[in-house]
Amino acid sequence: MLDNLLIAAYLIPTLFGLFLLSPMGRSAADSLSSRFEILSTVRGQITAGLQIITFFGFAVSAQTFWISSKISEGGNFCTSSTVFSCDDLLGNTELNVDPFFGFSWGFIGMLVNAFLLFMVLVIKNDPNGEYTQRFIQLGTLITGAGMLVILLLVSYEVEEGKICLYCTTAHIANVAALVGFLRLRKLHDDNAAWKATSAN
Repeated sequence: MLDNLLIAAYLIPTLFGLFLLSPMGRSAADSLSSRFEILSTVRGQITAGLQIITFFGFAVSAQTFWISSKISEGGNFCTSSTVFSCDDLLGNTELNVDPFFGFSWGFIGMLVNAFLLFMVLVIKNDPNGEYTQRFIQLGTLITGAGMLVILLLVSYEVEEGKICLYCTTAHIANVAALVGFLRLRKLHDDNAAWKATSAN
């Protein structure tokens, strides 16, 4: 029960962030723009969605890192005899670390999402700054490369016959962030739309 609540606490805001930054989220942004002025523009709508996604991507990555650490100390967190058993994956010292440096995937996810969040905040607060275009391109590149990591980790899940829902939520956050950065990149290419003071 606790597992389901925790996963929902990460997944629902992530999906809301994805909805918000999508074209379908314009009506929600309009209804919230009186309270959150940044949502009055498409640029603000996308960066707000990305901010939510990367924050919760960081949070769920921190959770997986914590679970890994707890398992390494001899504890357990989400052991199950069903296919949904994150302990079997996060507790696997061969599969739960990157093949090059041996860092936990949860730790890597924390670092990546923290950096993505930093870039989103810079873009949001200084949309016409000197780093904006570079950060949009870098965010697209990082989240695009993340797709390859996701494929690797999903292959581990298939190999083990287990699914880690925390990991899946982190993967969804990466996909959502990629969508956001691609939308941001397209918007930035249209100078008038990027500098627009309203969505209309």
